[in-house]
Amino acid sequence: MTRHLVRRAADVPAPPYDQLGYLRRELVGEDDGSVHTGFGLCELRPDGRVPAHVHSYEESSHILDGTVVLDVPEGSYLLEEGDYGILPTGVPHAWRGAGETVARWADMLAPVPRARYGHDTQAVRDLPARHPVRIDVRDPRTRSFGHFEPAQMDPGKQSQDLLAVSASMRTALLVYSGITVKMMVDGDLGAVASTMFMVQYTPDGVAGTHDHPFEETYYFLEGEADAVFDGEHHRLGPGDCAWAGAGCVHGFANAGQGPLRWLETQAPQPPPRHSYRFTRDWEYLREALES
Repeated sequence: MTRHLVRRAADVPAPPYDQLGYLRRELVGEDDGSVHTGFGLCELRPDGRVPAHVHSYEESSHILDGTVVLDVPEGSYLLEEGDYGILPTGVPHAWRGAGETVARWADMLAPVPRARYGHDTQAVRDLPARHPVRIDVRDPRTRSFGHFEPAQMDPGKQSQDLLAVSASMRTALLVYSGITVKMMVDGDLGAVASTMFMVQYTPDGVAGTHDHPFEETYYFLEGEADAVFDGEHHRLGPGDCAWAGAGCVHGFANAGQGPLRWLETQAPQPPPRHSYRFTRDWEYLREALES
């Protein structure tokens, strides 16, 4: 049974745009053995669109480049580079191109769409194409969205003004042993099946080998990582993607002299206890018992 996969950026060619100017490059899906995670890179031309539809899974997104319009029953929103958000299960939505360049975003689909059930997607009636407005992450009416800036990963720059572009104070950094984590999508934004967050390692950042009772996906954005998945070692860089299934023992170290940063997802959401099982803890126990 597959417990992990690594996909190099150059090894997954983009499919052609469909007749409406949209494409999605699947990086993790049902054919890979995933149960809880669908992960892909989407592109939409400025004049393109994705007609209104609903999913029987929840969909998180993070805008990588360009601008795109998201239509939902409550309104139309202009999403730009750095924006992220959650579309709960069953919410009608449509995408429209905007700006002058192709929009690119990463999407996380939880649980994984199933081909035998039409990829768990159903077309619905068109939504009104209203004039789009920018999201306001401090407005409770748009609390399903947020905005990320790379400066948010710097522990020395966590000012009130910077935190104001986060959806709430819960997005303050988690900092430990050369690693910083900024939560983006979780239960506070309305997600029930998954999380999405940003991770950054300093040059000496290391996470020892461990595993989880859930699936994780990593999309590398900056720097180089030495990664191990069930004993297999990989050097991963920008554009590469990796997936660790439940029970896959994995670990990371920064392989460069600058920051290492990736977008990470988890599905299902981690339990409140025992979400990490570190190899070092059980090795310590064995050694203690032997002595």
